[in-house]
Amino acid sequence: MKKILQFLFEHKTLSRDQAKEVLTNISKSMYNDHEVTAFVTVYLMRSITIEELQGFRDALLELSVKVNLNHHETMDIVGTGGDGKNTFNISTLSCFIVAGAGQKVAKHGNYGASSISGSSNVMEQLGYKFKNDNARLNKEIEEAGICFLHAPLFHPALKTVGPIRRNLGVRTFFNMLGPMVNPAAPAFQLVGVYNLEMARIYNYLLQQTGKAFTIIHSLDGYDEISLTNDTKVITKEGEQILTPIQLGKRIVEAEDIYGGNTVEEAAKIFKKIIKGEGSWAQNAVVLANAAMALHCTGKYGNYDDAYHAAVKSLESGKAFGSLETLIALQS
Repeated sequence: MKKILQFLFEHKTLSRDQAKEVLTNISKSMYNDHEVTAFVTVYLMRSITIEELQGFRDALLELSVKVNLNHHETMDIVGTGGDGKNTFNISTLSCFIVAGAGQKVAKHGNYGASSISGSSNVMEQLGYKFKNDNARLNKEIEEAGICFLHAPLFHPALKTVGPIRRNLGVRTFFNMLGPMVNPAAPAFQLVGVYNLEMARIYNYLLQQTGKAFTIIHSLDGYDEISLTNDTKVITKEGEQILTPIQLGKRIVEAEDIYGGNTVEEAAKIFKKIIKGEGSWAQNAVVLANAAMALHCTGKYGNYDDAYHAAVKSLESGKAFGSLETLIALQS
C-alpha cells in the first residue's frame, strides 16, 4: 500500500486493473486502517477518474454475494448520499410507493456514513432484518413487492471499511460506488447524485450497461428531486432541466424535508409519510421521486401518468401495505 500511496501522492491515477486490485486487497484486510484511511482520503482531495471507479466497481461485483430474484424485473432507487442535506429517507419511501404501484423493487442500501439515518438505519428501526438468503428475499419480493439488500452483507469490502467511513463522517468514493453495485442487477435504476461531475460519470457508466436509467440532481445540491430548486434529469435519450412545478406541482422549502436528529425521529417521519399523513411538501417530494422511477421503466405513457400512479399507491394505502407485509415477513 505504501507504494500505491506514494504513487497517488505524486498526483498520478490508477488504471482500472490497479484500482480493482487495491479494493480486492482492502476487502481481504491486507492493509491496516491507517493505510486505508490515507487511501480513501486521496479521493477527498481530488476527483476520481472513470477508470478508477470502474476498477473499484469491478472488484466489488466480483467479490459480491450473488442474488437471484427469479427473473423479476426489479427497480432500485438510490442516491449517492453525501450531499450533507440531512433530508428524511426520500429514496426508501419512494421505493415503497413504487412497490405499491406494482413495480418490483430490490432496494440496495447501507447505514448512513455522512448522514444521521441511511436507508439501512431506518429499515432496521422499522423492524426489518437484514439477510442475504435467496429464498427469503424472493418471498419478500413476491409478497411485498420489495426486498432490501443491506450492502455489507453482499460486499465484504464495504463491511471492512464501514468503521473507517463512519469515523471520517464525510462522503467518500464508496458513496459513488453504492448505486453501481446492487447485487440483484436491477433492470431499472433511478440514481440521485450530489453534483454535476458525478452525473457525467454515471451517465457514461450507465450508458454502457444498456439498461434503462434516470440520473437526477437538484441544482441546489440534493442527490434527489428535492423540489427546492430545478432538477437536472439525464436518461439515455438525453438531458433536461425540470422545475419543481413540473415535477411535484409545488415548490418546497429546505426545512420542509428535514430528516430529524436521530434514527428514531427519522423512522417516525417515515411512518407518518407512508401512512399518508405527511405534509403537502413531504408528500410532493416523495411522489416526484417515485414518479420519476416509475417513468424510468417505460411502462407509462408520460411523466404525469407515472405521477398519478404514485399518488394512487400512496393515497390508496398500497405503499403502506407493502411496508406492513414486508415487516410481517420478518418474524
